[in-house]
Amino acid sequence: MNLSTRYLGLELKHPIVASSSPQSKSLDGIRRLADAGAAAITLFSLFEEQIRAEQERIEFLVGKTTYSSAESLNYFPDASAYTVGPGEYLDLIYQASREVEVPIIGSLNGVTEHGWIDYARDMVDAGASALELNIFFLPVDIDVSSEEVEAQYVRVVEAVSGAVRVPVTVKLSPYFSSPGDIARRLVGAGAQGLVLFNRFYQPDFDIENRVVESRLDLSQPSEIRLPLLWISVLYGQIGCSLGATTGVQSATEVVKYLMAGADAVMTTSSLLRNGEGYLATLLDGLQAWMTDHQFESVEQMKGSMSLKHCAEPEAFVRSNYLKILQSYAGPRQP
Repeated sequence: MNLSTRYLGLELKHPIVASSSPQSKSLDGIRRLADAGAAAITLFSLFEEQIRAEQERIEFLVGKTTYSSAESLNYFPDASAYTVGPGEYLDLIYQASREVEVPIIGSLNGVTEHGWIDYARDMVDAGASALELNIFFLPVDIDVSSEEVEAQYVRVVEAVSGAVRVPVTVKLSPYFSSPGDIARRLVGAGAQGLVLFNRFYQPDFDIENRVVESRLDLSQPSEIRLPLLWISVLYGQIGCSLGATTGVQSATEVVKYLMAGADAVMTTSSLLRNGEGYLATLLDGLQAWMTDHQFESVEQMKGSMSLKHCAEPEAFVRSNYLKILQSYAGPRQP
């Protein structure tokens, strides 16, 4: 059985990748992920705010984004709150890339094209095999148009991909009116891969104390459906690697993503719940399913249920929508 796959031009021994998480914040954690069987490891994100805090104490970022007042500085954590700063991040890439045998993917999280370029180069020089851009930009200013948002994404990708010699992938938001179009434009700007999708961590309200709560909820298998749809739509159409993330809790989700067309399947929540050793469980489950269903390779599975194999994709999507709405029979009667 051939489990190998090609993602961002990297030859991976299998498609299961440890995505950005607190587990990669230390060399020991990275070693554990590699020893547990991760095919590649995406490091936790280095935030643009951290880079700016080191360079200009965040004032530049406040002036260049939707944060328009000095009051906004209070929203950001103090620099000391970041457990790993930019310098330590580069040291971690350097050490990890020399101590583990799987590819190390650096992760940059920000909103502007400024300030990333030097650090992107430094990450590559330190040993990163690829870079993942996690562009978290929520246009809460109602005067910002959709065209401006999309142009911002394209500028960031052009700036970073043009500055480094390794593949660049973009962790894409699902909140575009035409995800296929922005995906095509990002590939045209230099992205060699897309990760679907970035989860937006929306705040909640504590109505008794009247404060905003910021809490991380781990993903659930039900969240797989949106990225599953768009991976199956984009497969074979845009000429780049596709990474799947969100909702991976068992080998079932791994199989679904591969059959939709993913080149790599990424997980964080399942490893935070069950520990790094759960990677072996996911891989064993994938192999068992492939054996039971007589698949000889991951490549044979890849994209086998994508829309590329559907004669009329638009009609298929519409008819599936109708079937779902009409399938609910109501609560069972006692």
